[in-house]
Amino acid sequence: IHHAERQKQRKLEEKTMWTEGTIQVGTSTFHYWVKHYEEPSTFGYEEGRASKISLRRNGKTVFNFDRGMDIPPEDEETETALAILLKQYN
Repeated sequence: IHHAERQKQRKLEEKTMWTEGTIQVGTSTFHYWVKHYEEPSTFGYEEGRASKISLRRNGKTVFNFDRGMDIPPEDEETETALAILLKQYN
């Protein structure tokens, strides 16, 4: 890879953020991971800034988006948790 290409790649990676945390909705505690960018893109959820979103409850993945829908929200509490994350990161 040329030096300029490597710099471009590094710049892109700097603008990429992984955020991990927990969120409480009703009786459920969700563990989440969100990969988000400064700018929206076609890879993002509904063409937003988040390209990867994963929600787990009790060790089970209840929602997963990785540049496309893999596992839709399992229930209403999962949808609420997702809505909160989208408001913040998408």
